[in-house]
Amino acid sequence: MLRAGIVGLPNVGKSTLFNALVANAKAEAANFPFCTIEPNVGVVSVPDERLKVLSDISSSEQIVPTRVEFVDIAGLVKGASQGEGLGNQFLSHIREVDAIVHVVRCFENDDIIHVAGSIDPGRDIEIINLELALADLAQIERRIERTRKQARANKDAQAELAVLENLSAALNEGKSVRSVELNTEEAEMIKGLGLLTSKPIIYAANVSESDLATGNEFVEQVRAIAAEETAQVVVVSAQVESELVELPEEDRSDFLASLGVEEGGLKSLIRATYELLGLRTYFTTGPKETRAWTIHSGMRAPQAAGVIHSDFEHGFIRAETVAYNDLVATGSMNAAKEKGLVRSEGKEYVVQEGDVMLFRFNV
Repeated sequence: MLRAGIVGLPNVGKSTLFNALVANAKAEAANFPFCTIEPNVGVVSVPDERLKVLSDISSSEQIVPTRVEFVDIAGLVKGASQGEGLGNQFLSHIREVDAIVHVVRCFENDDIIHVAGSIDPGRDIEIINLELALADLAQIERRIERTRKQARANKDAQAELAVLENLSAALNEGKSVRSVELNTEEAEMIKGLGLLTSKPIIYAANVSESDLATGNEFVEQVRAIAAEETAQVVVVSAQVESELVELPEEDRSDFLASLGVEEGGLKSLIRATYELLGLRTYFTTGPKETRAWTIHSGMRAPQAAGVIHSDFEHGFIRAETVAYNDLVATGSMNAAKEKGLVRSEGKEYVVQEGDVMLFRFNV
């Protein structure tokens, strides 16, 4: 399951957003609270309207969406890489996640004090990114020390040393590890380091209710920074999301419409986080259940089958496959078969986004 860590300075709205995420998921996902120093963890369903459509076609008894795990990591402060504010401990929590959601304060409120005394998204982003980079740099330098000794008589160590020195130079120039182009072999060399700035990032611009539809000058600052990093930006309002969870489901659309938006920022954030790592969804559907399955882009049919159960991969024979749009257009699996839209795919088939699949296998 994808794990996304929510980071940011104190008082930017991280925990409010996390609580709204978890509250939205209460009926279908678990929330595991720990103490204030340990991160809070919530498992959240990825919104996907296709599930309901497929469920109706199959008259399924239940719907099972795919999920993302969000980790609310305590606020980082300047000097975190040197241990300020229990920084080393909090940074270690970030190492364990697959992607970073960086919440940036883009609202003004005199009742909520900013730790730096003013609203400045550029400065706030720089503080967090600098602490992450400094932590990476310290770790890389320690690794260089050990690798340099081994490199005297080991070609593999020599290759790793070259990669590490390249990354060190980039970090010293103010760049992130993710901005450095690495081939598959080089990426594997540093995988075990869990470098913080190697993780893909989404900036969540937290705005007031009145700015949710249009954004503001602070959001534009965030977008400009994200564009330089080729990162994504999602505009959210912790204030709105905390109000939404208190409303009955049927009233939420009207509330959002009154603000000039079609959906809350959290739904966009969940989807963007899911897509950030190049994840894809395929479906299985039948009378018992309609379920979404998560795979990595480029996975072949046997590996996709293995996501359901390892036996499916080991004993894979073929996959009966139909595109979601084709199944919906024909109205049933039998009708899709009659029109020749259900294909029999073998071991080399690369699963496509939205495929509806039935696996044939033997054990």
